[in-house]
Amino acid sequence: MYKIIKKKILNPTVTLMDVEAPLVARKAEPGQFIILRVDAEGERIPLTVADFDREKGTVTIIFQIVGATTEKLNHLNEGDSILDFVGPLGVASHTEGLKKVAVVGGGVGCAIAYPIAKKLHSQGAEVHSIVGFRNKDLLILEDEFKKASSRYFVMTDDGSYGEKGLVTDALKKLLDAGERYDEVITIGPLIMMKFVSKLTKEYGVKTVVSMNPVMVDGTGMCGGCRLTVGGEVKFACVDGPDFDGHEVDYDEAMARAAMYKDFERHAYEETCNLFKQEVN
Repeated sequence: MYKIIKKKILNPTVTLMDVEAPLVARKAEPGQFIILRVDAEGERIPLTVADFDREKGTVTIIFQIVGATTEKLNHLNEGDSILDFVGPLGVASHTEGLKKVAVVGGGVGCAIAYPIAKKLHSQGAEVHSIVGFRNKDLLILEDEFKKASSRYFVMTDDGSYGEKGLVTDALKKLLDAGERYDEVITIGPLIMMKFVSKLTKEYGVKTVVSMNPVMVDGTGMCGGCRLTVGGEVKFACVDGPDFDGHEVDYDEAMARAAMYKDFERHAYEETCNLFKQEVN
C-alpha cells in the first residue's frame, strides 16, 4: 500500500498528490511514468511522474478527472492508500547537453512539462516555457514554472489571463524574433502537439513530444499504446513516451484515442452515481 502524504486541488478538474513510494522516488526521472491501481477491483492507469523527492521518498502525480479511475482516485484523501504504484516506467527525457530549450505545455500536459523544465534549469540550460489553457481558472503550476524558466509565457483561449491565443502563436513570435533553440519539447493534447510540430518543422527545429496513449500493462505486451512513428510501429510504454515530433502519425493517434471516449464517459458516470448513492 502506498500512502497519500499530500493532496492539493489545482483547479476544478485537476488534483495533485504526493505519494509515499521510496523505491520509485529513488529511481524516477523526468519523462517517466507510473502505473497505479486504486484498489483490488480497479483498472490500471498510467500517470506521469510530475515530481519526486528522493529524501522524503515521495512521488508527485497530477491527474485530470476524466474517467472512472481518476474519479475514484480523487475521492481518496491524505492518509488514505493506493493499492498498486508501479514504476518508474518508460524512458527518461533526454536533457543532457541542451543549452537552450523551449518547453511548450498545454492543459494538464503542463504537469509533464514542468519536471523536464525543472531539470533543464538545474543543469544550467536557458528555458523558455510556454503554457496554454482554455482560461485562467484552469491554470496550474505557475509559480513552479516561473522558478524553472528564464522566460515564461501564458496563453489562454479566451484572453482571461496572460495573452489571448494559442501556444503556437507565442512560439512563432519567439522564432520570428530570432530565438534559436537546441530543441523544442512539447506536451499536451495531441492536436496541440501536432501543430507545434508542424510549426517547428517549418523552422527546422528539432522537436520532442511526449505521447501518452492508452496503456494497460506498461511493458509493451498488450499493444494498447502502439503508435506509428516514422512509418514504424512503436510502443509508448517501452520505446517512449518521448518521440520525434516530426515523425509521429498524429491523425492515427487521435483516431485511436477517440475510440475509448464513449466507454470512458460511461464508466465515469457509473462511478459518480456509485459515490452519490454511498453519500445518500
